Amino acid sequence: WLVLLPSRGQRAKPFLTPFSSKAKRGAGNDALTTSSCPLLGVKRTSLRLGILSADDPKRISGGVPLDPFRCEAYKMTLPEDWGKLMRRREFITLVGSAAAWPIVARAQQGESVRRIGVLMARKTDDAEGQKQFAALQQGLAELGWSEGKTLYIETRWTVADPAEALKFAQELVGSKPDVLVANGTPSLIAMRQVTSTIPIVFVSVADPVGQGFIPSLARPGGNVTGFSAEEASMGGKWLELLKELAPSVKRIAIVYNPKTAPYGPMFFPAMQAAAPRMAVALSISPVHTATDLERVISGTGREPGGGLIVVPDSFMFGQRQHITALAAKYRLPAIYPLRIFIPDGGLIAYGIERVDMFRRAANYVDRILRGASPIELPVQQPTKFELSVNLKTAKALGLNVPSSMLLSADEVIE
Repeated sequence: WLVLLPSRGQRAKPFLTPFSSKAKRGAGNDALTTSSCPLLGVKRTSLRLGILSADDPKRISGGVPLDPFRCEAYKMTLPEDWGKLMRRREFITLVGSAAAWPIVARAQQGESVRRIGVLMARKTDDAEGQKQFAALQQGLAELGWSEGKTLYIETRWTVADPAEALKFAQELVGSKPDVLVANGTPSLIAMRQVTSTIPIVFVSVADPVGQGFIPSLARPGGNVTGFSAEEASMGGKWLELLKELAPSVKRIAIVYNPKTAPYGPMFFPAMQAAAPRMAVALSISPVHTATDLERVISGTGREPGGGLIVVPDSFMFGQRQHITALAAKYRLPAIYPLRIFIPDGGLIAYGIERVDMFRRAANYVDRILRGASPIELPVQQPTKFELSVNLKTAKALGLNVPSSMLLSADEVIE
């Protein structure tokens, strides 16, 4: 590599140019002209520099002996402000750096930033939703992805609004992501309406086979795979736990939103099968608004012996403070599908640990980004379940929590 410098008065910048190691002495390269160096854009160049090659062992060019590692600057016409001569070490450093430039450029061009679109079934300020999203981010970081450097995540937040979910899904698909993450059934419905080609990893979707999202858990097919939520048998478990904690319950209202939880009816057969054995009557109560919730809960609480089962549903998650406040107002024992209801005054909760599910979902996102197909990734079932009890709420309702329940609980609020 030779450093080419313009003669005095020229504005062209210095640059590096390669010379063949096989160039011979007297080949005419010791005086560069415009024709041989068009990038300079000058009529003449006073550069005289020997070709340091194995074919010129004496390092002689044009009869002028040159130091093999030093540019004879006094043979050049240089701008007055160039200062001292370039030392050997500086020259080698410059040449080595210049040789590396093309390599660095190719490496930077090869490192494309991958994109993920995430549609969360929570409000932006929902603390539990933020924990779930943070678990996804942490899982990806542990797998070697650096957000802002090798990975860009674009996120949307919406609750109980199918039209908004569809709008956000369209925006996310429009950003050309490599993978989409759908939290909850409404998010997955919206994303499937917008794309059938971009891989989708769903998180916390109940009964994905029954809802028609995939043909089977083992071979999901198409562009969809992920992590399912509660199974149908959970309905019977909720009824058993509520009856164990509140033996006097005789009438139980089951609330769910058909728009955000179209899978809700899958829990009913297990409840209906257990109801006669537990001497309780069930009332399936679909709701769509906060007003509907108050109507159902107040009606159930008007007479003694009432109880409440809340089906897992993004609408219910967003209304949890309203629901627990109504249950307390009408002194209604209630069981919830998530522990997040308990700090807000809920009596008892039993369900899957969704933060862990988001952490596990990072593994599927990583595998798809590295070339795997959703078809190759079977849908995963929940592995962690939580039982939470609020002793303060139990005391307010006049209930004694069985010692066996306390021992098996993962969380007890006193």
